[in-house]
Amino acid sequence: MSGAELLSVAEMAEADRLAVASGLPSLTLMENAGAAVVDEVTKRWPNARVAVLCGPGNNGGDGYVAARLLKQRGSTVWVEALGDTSALTGDAAEMFKRWDGDTRPITRARKADCVVDALFGAWLSRPLDMNVCFIVQMLNESSVPVIAVDVPSGMHGDLGCTMDGPDGMCVRALATVTFFRKKPGHLLMPGRIYCGETIVADIWIPDSVLETIRPLMFENVPELWLSRFPWPRADAHKYDRGHTVVVSGPAHATGAARLAARGALRIGTGLVSVASPLNAVGINAAHLTAIMVKPFDGAKGLSALLADKRFNAVALGPGLGVGAETQDLVAAALGSGAAVVLDADALTSFVDNPKGLFTQLHANCVLTPHAGEFERIFPGVLKRTQTKLEAAREAAAQAGCVVLLKGPDTIIAAPDGRTAINANAPPFLATAGAGDVLAGMIAGLLAQGMNAFDAACAGTWLHGEAAKRFGLGLIAEDIPEQLPAVLQALR
Repeated sequence: MSGAELLSVAEMAEADRLAVASGLPSLTLMENAGAAVVDEVTKRWPNARVAVLCGPGNNGGDGYVAARLLKQRGSTVWVEALGDTSALTGDAAEMFKRWDGDTRPITRARKADCVVDALFGAWLSRPLDMNVCFIVQMLNESSVPVIAVDVPSGMHGDLGCTMDGPDGMCVRALATVTFFRKKPGHLLMPGRIYCGETIVADIWIPDSVLETIRPLMFENVPELWLSRFPWPRADAHKYDRGHTVVVSGPAHATGAARLAARGALRIGTGLVSVASPLNAVGINAAHLTAIMVKPFDGAKGLSALLADKRFNAVALGPGLGVGAETQDLVAAALGSGAAVVLDADALTSFVDNPKGLFTQLHANCVLTPHAGEFERIFPGVLKRTQTKLEAAREAAAQAGCVVLLKGPDTIIAAPDGRTAINANAPPFLATAGAGDVLAGMIAGLLAQGMNAFDAACAGTWLHGEAAKRFGLGLIAEDIPEQLPAVLQALR
């Protein structure tokens, strides 16, 4: 799982402390951080004219190191210092002493090929003052590219927003160099936009510090779940790979279920069936080939169908309709003992009684709401919490199962507090039916034996990669067809 962990600002401070306590000098950590910034600058702009903006704390100290090393490598470099350099303390003061180049006040009229933003890092605990806001505004309005140190100045490292809310001021960087592990703010929106490309540098903090910190936040990358992915065995047959059932809506709303079923089939489920109301059997049968159609009549009919324990995963909600009938179908699925994915109408149907849903859920369930559906079944949680990450974590604790809060920064949260942020979804994934495919993919992985958290994480990441592989013009039907190539590349 190395590299997948995310550290809060406080946890990163603890990682620094533990590294120093183990015998690694803090000045060495700062020297290595500055060197990592220099590597990124010189890779992009060899022998460039570089302005390094240094603040009054350790972020500024990293900047003074970067300035010194850039000068040694032949760049034309100068420091623009914020505040009185004689007031610097600790490691930052020492690195300023080692800097033997030009130091001047921050100016608008700079002729630089790039700017290093070392004003304020993740330790900033208050909004930028008016003077610094003016500096940031000048920087953002210029055409000079910026490399930020740790986080762009003005951004909250945990929340991924500006220190004073959505309308606050923050540097917009081309790239951000951070250290040891990413923070949640590097991935949460809009922080991911402020950061540009985020590069994680090794500054010699030993991975062993994580054994003490024991982080519960992760970036959703394959390292998080790949060792448990259900690759086909050489001696496997289709009955070893599960049987996913996707419950269809009425005749006029069957497409969403078929999208989900296709996602389940392409993700590797051995068998997939669409459970179809009697009035929709004909239209579903006319559109499906490798996917079977299983007629049922109402909640009792679905219960009878799912009494066959070979049907070990169920997805329902897309195109199902909102109301008491859907509530009964959800109860039938949850009472079957199968793993269950609830999406769309299966969630909205409980808007007047969310607790009535929660009492039926079990550990092998995944809820996949977008923000609107989330608000319906977890009213007020998004407004009460500071980030989507905190909201999803609280929701998972309430529901007692995995909650996947969809968006450009999809959050997957487990009841035990583990959370993962997904950052690979391209903007063209925002298209009708994409969420239906995702629900089917997760159900397909559950059918193959993945646990709920791993299945939600793997399905979400693969969903994003499939969309990226197709590119612009994507529609929901294209997503499953990209999965074979994505899976082959992953393996």
